[in-house]
Amino acid sequence: MARRARVLPGFSLSLGVTVLYLSLVVLLPLSALFLKTAELGWERFLGVITSGWVAAAVRFTLGASLAAALLNVAVGLLIAWVLGRYTFPFARVIDAVIDLPFALPTAVAGIALSTLYSEGGLLGGALASVGFRYPWPAWRGFAHGGLPIAWTVHDRIALAPLGVVIAMAFVGLPFVVRTVQPVIEDLGRDVEEAAATLGASRLQIFRAIVLPELAPALLTGFALALARGLGEYGSVIFISGNRPDTEIASQVIIKMIEVNETGTYADATAVAVLLLGASFALLLAINLLQRAAARADAGRAAG
Repeated sequence: MARRARVLPGFSLSLGVTVLYLSLVVLLPLSALFLKTAELGWERFLGVITSGWVAAAVRFTLGASLAAALLNVAVGLLIAWVLGRYTFPFARVIDAVIDLPFALPTAVAGIALSTLYSEGGLLGGALASVGFRYPWPAWRGFAHGGLPIAWTVHDRIALAPLGVVIAMAFVGLPFVVRTVQPVIEDLGRDVEEAAATLGASRLQIFRAIVLPELAPALLTGFALALARGLGEYGSVIFISGNRPDTEIASQVIIKMIEVNETGTYADATAVAVLLLGASFALLLAINLLQRAAARADAGRAAG
């Protein structure tokens, strides 16, 4: 039986190049990371990731990333709605600015944010002059009794938790906007107009009609922004400073490597594996959300 000719020839060669490239760039480095971590043993691995220094950095990284992702969902939804539903002057300029964090080096973003929000900066100085303050949760543990979280008050943005949140929000905003904006542009207005004709308020229309359509895209954008914040380093390092209360997990990895003591490099890979596991979990959640959204769209189309 004659083999069927392919419309696009070269499948074997293309597949081989693809597998080779992914192996060299992705699989081999990750395998080396896990092999280096395996040298620690299970007890040492748990000891590293649960130590006070690492645990505090991971808790702060998760908290700041979560706050930045939630902020990006709220602001990103508003920006995507404006760009997707309205026509106004300079809309293309604003649309291009959204992608700026993708192209801008993170170190440049960190320096710019530090300059702007420092005590002598334009916004930082103005906020300090009016007595700006904000609370931030600090982990106390369960040994003291009562709630494990205590609230601390900060009076500055740079070299403080809020500066880290702003830096993470800066690099994560495009993920939310670019995920939600196409969905908003594809939404039909006929159902919204019919609901308005029947007397539904704008809030009811948004809650019952628009939000269910945007929910999968919002959750995907949230997960992408959260994953971006977990691994961010360049823009955060400048605005957080070398302070224990604003130290992120990536800084811990760098410090462990720079110490250059026996076993320190392996300890750094243990923290890296922890972040890698969190990123994989988020990617899995994103894929599950996308599949659920695809099934929902197929069900609506069939109905």
